[in-house]
Amino acid sequence: MNGISGLRWQRFPKETLRRLFDAVDTDDVVDAHVELPDPIVLACPDEWIERCYALCLQFWEDGVKRGEMLLLVEKLLRNEGLSADERIQYKNIRARYKHLRFAQRLYGKRHRSGFVFDLTTRVMGHLQDAFRGGKRGAVVRHGLKLKLLLSRPVWRMVRRGLIDIELDNEAGFVGHQRAELGRLKKVMGRTMFAGHQFHTVRKIVSMQVSYYDTVRSIEPNEHAFRMSRFLAAINGLMGARHDEMVADSFSGRRNYRTPTPLATQTRTRLESLIAHYPL
Repeated sequence: MNGISGLRWQRFPKETLRRLFDAVDTDDVVDAHVELPDPIVLACPDEWIERCYALCLQFWEDGVKRGEMLLLVEKLLRNEGLSADERIQYKNIRARYKHLRFAQRLYGKRHRSGFVFDLTTRVMGHLQDAFRGGKRGAVVRHGLKLKLLLSRPVWRMVRRGLIDIELDNEAGFVGHQRAELGRLKKVMGRTMFAGHQFHTVRKIVSMQVSYYDTVRSIEPNEHAFRMSRFLAAINGLMGARHDEMVADSFSGRRNYRTPTPLATQTRTRLESLIAHYPL
């Protein structure tokens, strides 16, 4: 697997990949006392854009095996359930998919993820929600979709698209970052958030976390570390709340579309990010 992509993309040592795994694994951990760097620096030279994407691609390639994923899906379809270790394995595979999807949106010329890759990542999330919530019908529905998306012809097509992606330059990358934070600033004018609006805010934050996780894994530095951990705290708070919203929706206690306010701690951190960001 590694030979084809290695012809174009830089390969990184195991230590770099371990740093990225550890960073991604703590993306939901709330550090209470990490402050934003001042100033927030947006510069990202073209060679760094290429290095960041290369690491994200290797992170996915080295940690996602089609056969292993299919075994998990088939076990769910047989209604056998996943062991604790298998649930962690599924979670880690999905995390690698999400990280590479963010990489496509961050560094790609179009700032969009590939349709099938994005669909696969979303179906994995729906399937995870379904088996966590004990919804057998949803497990079967999403499991069959995922099995098709992991079929060998689809897998080859998706992987070729990941390798052949056209990357943006520094000006385009920085412009995209500013546009995303500008969108966040606009959304934060709301006082109440329905489920999909809440999820939109979290996706913007999660993508920023993924960028600084990648940068600090390639070359550890204080600026990227502080950005990563500050954003991870917001991501963790919002992730825990989103899990509650999904569980409430599955149980019928509360409709996912019902608007609710942001928790004070979450809003305070988001407003601090917007106030410091060089828009």
